[in-house]
Amino acid sequence: MRPARCLALGSLLALVGLLEGRLVGEEEAGFGECDRFFYAGTPPAGLAAEAHVKVCQRFEGAERFATLYSHRDRIPVYSAFRAARPAAAGAQPRWLVEPQIDDPTSPLEEVIDEADAITSVNGLGSKQALSTDYLDSDYQRGQLYPFSLSKDLQVATFALTNTAPMAPSFRERWYLNLNSLMERALTPQCSSGAHLYILTGAVPSDRKLKDRVTVPAFVWLAACCAAPGGGWAMGFVQHARDGDVIEDVMVRELEKLLPFNPQLFRDNCGETEQDTERMKKILEVVNQVQDEERMVQAKEGTHPLSSTKGQGSALLPPEPSEERRSFLGKLRTFLATPIIRLFQLLYYVAVGILKNVIYVLWFVTKQVFNGIESCLYRLGSATISYFVAIGEELASIPWKVLKVMVKIIRAILRILCCLLKAICRILGIPVRVLVDVATFPMHTISAVPIVCKDIAVGLGGTISLLFDAAFGTMGSLFQVIFSICKRIGYRVTFDNSEEL
Repeated sequence: MRPARCLALGSLLALVGLLEGRLVGEEEAGFGECDRFFYAGTPPAGLAAEAHVKVCQRFEGAERFATLYSHRDRIPVYSAFRAARPAAAGAQPRWLVEPQIDDPTSPLEEVIDEADAITSVNGLGSKQALSTDYLDSDYQRGQLYPFSLSKDLQVATFALTNTAPMAPSFRERWYLNLNSLMERALTPQCSSGAHLYILTGAVPSDRKLKDRVTVPAFVWLAACCAAPGGGWAMGFVQHARDGDVIEDVMVRELEKLLPFNPQLFRDNCGETEQDTERMKKILEVVNQVQDEERMVQAKEGTHPLSSTKGQGSALLPPEPSEERRSFLGKLRTFLATPIIRLFQLLYYVAVGILKNVIYVLWFVTKQVFNGIESCLYRLGSATISYFVAIGEELASIPWKVLKVMVKIIRAILRILCCLLKAICRILGIPVRVLVDVATFPMHTISAVPIVCKDIAVGLGGTISLLFDAAFGTMGSLFQVIFSICKRIGYRVTFDNSEEL
């Protein structure tokens, strides 16, 4: 490929990279840059479906956690994150939405405030849950990746793609149990969480909130510790039914409880090298957490929620009055809409102008590079052709001289070869043959009279033989005739004598 085309293609790819969305494409096997939140960089196998969207949750330019979101149920299938120290202070609830789930063509890369998305995202709420779905209901937004476990930028966990409908008591128990397990069991038994991978998910039930958002039947947690020489894997299930405590299960048993029977961790989190002693210590703490939960539920019978308010208030995101929030949201939306529209128009105009300027600069640069490339190519081709022709001629002179010399040497060798052959043949003829050849004329001349005499003698002998043959033949003939006549006469004479 030509250099100018390579440069233009590189610029175009760089521009596309800057505009890449947060949703991970279906053709990709993992979660892109969010694969680091999974054990061995491998997401769970068997949970992906057509109605699921892979989201790499990013905020302020950095990856925070990964979520497999079901736009059919409008709740997350699971969220994957790394263990972190609990946050010191709570964050203000600033619920966020993912623009590209509802509007795949949206240029917005990260989660944005739900109030701002009303005027900037087309079809908002068509495939994901909104805060309005929870108004006037008995359910609250329960985070699968709780904000209290995020050590930095807690606001990132307030994405609505990370939430599912939970009853207030169930939500409170989920947060308390999750934080207790992380602080007292999972993190201490895995190098302070340095090698700990967490999956939290929700399994949908038959109930729906406002016929849009599916209420989970239970939520689950799977932990994988990949610490060298001391790894382990554990699973936990929290049912939404009142009175149920969190249950500890093995990862393989948890996989059987989930739809499609998936594989949560690659190689079951190194099952053959797991540390059973650490798992026993974890189970001891789990038993303590279960006993504490039963005690809390027993106290709730006489003082509902009063015994856990103080302990759980720091772990729960504040829920302001829905009516006040709705009114403030509407008022802010009403006042901010013209300004937002204006800034949005200016943004689109600026983006359009910037795109056109970049395109013109790219086109001009491409033409300049093409022209320079064409001139350099022609000059280089002519120069190379000239030097190649000269080189061929110079290289052919020694070759031609060598060919002439070879031909001369071949001719001389042929002449010498012919001379040697003639000499060898002459030397190979016997002396007697040469003497015979030299005396052949003399012998021939002297032999002529003898030959003539022999011819005459032969002719005479031949004639004599002819005469002898002729006379012998005639004599024999006459003798035969005479014999016959003699026999005939004798017979006649004998006959006559008898008659007499």
